[in-house]
Amino acid sequence: EEGSLSPFIRLQEKRKEAKQVQKALEEKQEAFREKMANIARRWRELHAKEDQLKTYMEKSVRMLKEDDKLRVQALKKAIREREKKAQKEMELLRAKKELEALKKEHQKLGNQVQKYSIFKKYLEDVVKISPQFEDIQDVISRYKLLARMCKDLQQSHERDKEICKQTKVLLDQYTAEKEAEILQYQNELEQLQQRFEQAQSDVRFWTARWADIQNANAKNALMLTTMKMAIHNLFQ
Repeated sequence: EEGSLSPFIRLQEKRKEAKQVQKALEEKQEAFREKMANIARRWRELHAKEDQLKTYMEKSVRMLKEDDKLRVQALKKAIREREKKAQKEMELLRAKKELEALKKEHQKLGNQVQKYSIFKKYLEDVVKISPQFEDIQDVISRYKLLARMCKDLQQSHERDKEICKQTKVLLDQYTAEKEAEILQYQNELEQLQQRFEQAQSDVRFWTARWADIQNANAKNALMLTTMKMAIHNLFQ
């Protein structure tokens, strides 16, 4: 009886261990599903943040263009008014101080005017065909203003490129971390599946052993009964 109960106890232990492995496997699967759900949620949040960043950048560009337009208009108006006022004041001062100097420099300036007359003619033509310019100084001021605006826009573009680069680096790091976690959980799931299959194989083995033991016990019981009857008959 002890020999027959020992496999039965081992069978019960194996079944219990199989149930424990099954329960652990289910818990791991549930945890894996929760992890995958969290990863999907984080991906959606990341895409939402990217869309928000894109919208913010587009809005910033529009606002920058509008501000630049208003600033250009105000700056042009201020430049014209300041230049007119400065020109009048400087004309009064230069009229007395430069009269003698102009006589001495007349020949020199005449040569320079002759040399640079082609550029002056070009700027005068620009002023004539462009109603937004009143004189050559307006053309020069507009060029300087556009150069500064171009430099500011280029710096802003470089900053935006750097932000996008940093965001991509963070996204790549996050993706690599999550892929490593997924691979780890897949390995754990495969190990648990192997343990579960091994436990099922052990259960089948000990179930067959238990059936053999029961058959042997049945044969022994039948033989014992036959021997008892034979002894009883001999005794009679």
